[in-house]
Amino acid sequence: MAAKHGTYASRSDEKAALEERIEQQRVDILIEASRWQTATQPLDSGWHRLMRFKTPLYALGGLLVLRLSKHRGRLLHYGRRATTGALAINRVRRLLR
Repeated sequence: MAAKHGTYASRSDEKAALEERIEQQRVDILIEASRWQTATQPLDSGWHRLMRFKTPLYALGGLLVLRLSKHRGRLLHYGRRATTGALAINRVRRLLR
């Protein structure tokens, strides 16, 4: 019986160690979540500010597409310019890293 009692003691020690490890992981997760929230707060506030104007932005986009669709040549021209501009911005970002 002494062997069984020793096994139970080691199991309870192992369980206590695992519970302590889980508790530490929970604390670490809470700390990292707080850091993440602090780091992303400016981006989140900017997104919420932009979303306040979502309906007017959709309306302006629709009017722009409607107007440009009457002149398809212009639409292609501005589409190419927008693509070229986006590619140039990405290239500059890569160079600055």
